[in-house]
Amino acid sequence: MSQRSTSPPVLPLPMARAIWLRAQRLDTPEPFGAGPEATRAAIKHLGYVQIDTINVIERCHHHILFSRIPRYRREHLHQAQTIDKSVFEYWTHALSYVPADDMACYLSAMRRYAETPARWYGTVTPQELRKVLSRIRREGPLSIRDIDDDDLVEKDHPWASKKPSKKALQLGFYTGRLAISERLGMVKTYELIERHFGWEKRPKPASDAQISDYLLDRALRAQGFVSLDSVCYLDAPKKAGVRAAIARRVRRKALVPIRLEGHDKLDFWARPETLETSAEPLKTDLVHILSPFDPLIIQRKRLAQVFGYEHRFEAYVPKEKRIYGYFALPVLMGDDIVAAVDLKCDRAAKHLKIQQWNWIGRHNSKATKARIEDALHRFEAFQLAPSIDANGSC
Repeated sequence: MSQRSTSPPVLPLPMARAIWLRAQRLDTPEPFGAGPEATRAAIKHLGYVQIDTINVIERCHHHILFSRIPRYRREHLHQAQTIDKSVFEYWTHALSYVPADDMACYLSAMRRYAETPARWYGTVTPQELRKVLSRIRREGPLSIRDIDDDDLVEKDHPWASKKPSKKALQLGFYTGRLAISERLGMVKTYELIERHFGWEKRPKPASDAQISDYLLDRALRAQGFVSLDSVCYLDAPKKAGVRAAIARRVRRKALVPIRLEGHDKLDFWARPETLETSAEPLKTDLVHILSPFDPLIIQRKRLAQVFGYEHRFEAYVPKEKRIYGYFALPVLMGDDIVAAVDLKCDRAAKHLKIQQWNWIGRHNSKATKARIEDALHRFEAFQLAPSIDANGSC
């Protein structure tokens, strides 16, 4: 690390990439092992795994886990959620799988949602919510497909359900009355949260200070070095509390301020021990076909700062304005993003189609392309592996 006399030490970009990739566990072939326990361990380490509905290839929650667990199978996530109950779904910056061990840090959000329901659920009456909860209490877990509403209403949003009961189920979920006990494809089954987790008494919610510490620890574990924006990604209201948590740790010398090479005006922090061990170069040339929702990719500004690559998510961009393609996937080789490949899985033909291939930087070589093609063959095998549901995807 280079040092300036009046400023925090400067973290060179190669070292920054090594720290982040190690924290993301993308530097070793099988960092979490294999089998169902690997899935629980990966989600625990990362802090969250985002869920998304797009399925031109395998949905992102499975894709993210596969990137770190080469022998991952979809049923492993199903077991963690439905059988072991070691993970659950809730909102982070998006709907995500999070560790059940972290439940206390989400109960406050559930309580706030119950006290001031979002405008989206303002049309749900207390009677409708009670009706859904009573039916689940009486009959057991239910999905929206199990409920026939007498009066269907028109959609008021492209993704909204026509069934009024869907909003009641979602309100029960966000307010912590219901848990998603199973997911098959994008069909969710809801259960009373106490019954799902076997609680005799609801756990005590974490305090605001505890939540700030939790968010900071989660980011330090999965990012290696952090900024206020990276800790509170898409959650600006948490910044004041996290800023105070950072200040407390700086005073204790548990965190040290640093600067990122080329970004002198941005504030970053890291644990001293992270910087002490970061001098070791990254010894890997692994190839990863990454999801655009992968934790390494989703924070676009941080990605550009550290890797010099600005990912474009173009699924909602008009076709004539796309550069990388509808669902371009960044290709990580070693500590560099070398390509963006737009893929589509043709499940009927049992084939992974390459829609578009873009080289990033000066990496266009036969050897590099051969390495990427090998990774694509493995990725295709994962895409087409049998699933526990009838749709070829969980």
